[in-house]
Amino acid sequence: VQLQASGGGLVQAGGSLRLSCAASGRTFSSANMGWFRQTPGKEREFVAGIGWDGSTFYAVSVKGRFAISRVNAKNTVYLQMNSPKPEDTAVYYCAAPRRDYGPIPQDLTQYDFWGQGTQVTVSS
Repeated sequence: VQLQASGGGLVQAGGSLRLSCAASGRTFSSANMGWFRQTPGKEREFVAGIGWDGSTFYAVSVKGRFAISRVNAKNTVYLQMNSPKPEDTAVYYCAAPRRDYGPIPQDLTQYDFWGQGTQVTVSS
């Protein structure tokens, strides 16, 4: 399984940015997918997840501002970042668990496959 994240960059606070994650090597439509982020010296943290059935779950810190979605025909999951804040600055990773179906995992230890990460910097 390979995950390729893209779309990171510099964005002003209050703007918008969309991250993409292209998956290959598995049946995408049955996979739960997640976005995580990490800043230097801190543990990687859960941002958002989308289930194989389209259900979603968000970290409290981004709920109402970020939106996760997927297009199975393109084997791609997106993270729309609206009204980002400087504290959203981090390297963002997409991830997938080995197990198909089931509930959306929220713990990073439940994810087996990771993309390379894309840097997001939010300026004030």
